[in-house]
Amino acid sequence: MKTDNPRTASAHTLVLTNGSIVLADRSVDDGMVIVREGRIEHAGRRRPRLPRGAQIIDARGGLIAPGFVDIHVHGGDGADFMDGTDDAVRTAIACHARHGTTTIFPTTTTGTTAQVAAMLAATARVQAAWQPAHGARIAGAHLYGPFFAADKVGCHRADGRRDPTRAEWESYFATGIVRIATCAAELPGAAEFYRAARRRGCLVTCGHSNATWAEMARGFRAGLRHVDHFWCAMSSVVSLRARCGTPMQASMEQFVLAEPGMSTEVIADGCHLSPELLRFAWLAKGAARLCLVTDSSRALDCPPGRYRFGPAANGEWFQHDGEVGRMPDGTGLASSTAGMDRMVRTMARATGAPLHEVIRMASLTPAECTGIAPECGSLAAGKRADVIVLDRGLRVRRVFVGGVALPAGAP
Repeated sequence: MKTDNPRTASAHTLVLTNGSIVLADRSVDDGMVIVREGRIEHAGRRRPRLPRGAQIIDARGGLIAPGFVDIHVHGGDGADFMDGTDDAVRTAIACHARHGTTTIFPTTTTGTTAQVAAMLAATARVQAAWQPAHGARIAGAHLYGPFFAADKVGCHRADGRRDPTRAEWESYFATGIVRIATCAAELPGAAEFYRAARRRGCLVTCGHSNATWAEMARGFRAGLRHVDHFWCAMSSVVSLRARCGTPMQASMEQFVLAEPGMSTEVIADGCHLSPELLRFAWLAKGAARLCLVTDSSRALDCPPGRYRFGPAANGEWFQHDGEVGRMPDGTGLASSTAGMDRMVRTMARATGAPLHEVIRMASLTPAECTGIAPECGSLAAGKRADVIVLDRGLRVRRVFVGGVALPAGAP
């Protein structure tokens, strides 16, 4: 048999063995994944006979899992997608692949129309020229900023937010790259935006919003189905009392928890949310409606220091302290500085959830939410061979995108 070779092409047959297979609904000990022509041929119990001439990948008693899917991510390795260059996009997708992300949705921040357009154009160019060796596969862009509420911009530049207009959002949708679309539900024009995004097959989301239950319900009727980073830059009963007075109003939190058709996401870096909140989110929504996201900035895999969030030219400054991004005045957090592997480790410790459910929240659930589950998100026959090998501490040891081996682990 051939020896392990990290330069193996996707056309070769790979066999990943000597580990536990993490399937969508269970883990299988002493499992095996067989990959042929870049697709999964078998994932389950170890077969006694191996394909002739196959390359053997020894999991060394670890876990063989589907590659992660990140639907909310801003950058890494010094690059932000809003830098608007092909080099920035390529740098960030290679960085996230090292952390086990094999499918990615580059995400906008607030900014000028020209800055958002440049980001979408660069993302589309890199997607068109993409090869597995380049890093995580771009499944589309997440149009996140600029349609935020003025009182919920968080670490984004406040002068880069605005209410949605048909002319602006149509210019972005016309690129064909947008697959996730966010708008604060209380903004004028939000319902029309949601309907337009839904017609284009986008996952329609609400984020950076101080919306009431009634505004969320109106959005839901227009196609809204997801809320970004739960408990972060979102309405609460307390924030709505300041906006609406009394009687106190139900918020995004109550609407999402009460409505079975809504999904949401958490940043499980250990800095944004306490273990109790992470466990509560899992118990309340379940693994099939809760996504793990990185929301990571350009400071991922970079030393502590001062960085810009969003465009390199004029994004807001933040301080990376080695664990998380913080606003310079100490008033709040400024995105995460961690990869999806850390989110998985933190979620596993915080919740005590079955391993297959933790992995699901980082793979199959976001794939289902965005409509790409037929191709990725789980180890199922016929899907793309986006496969990772983790050790028992949930650290990434091997990464395969379409059956092609990529560098793995933080530098």
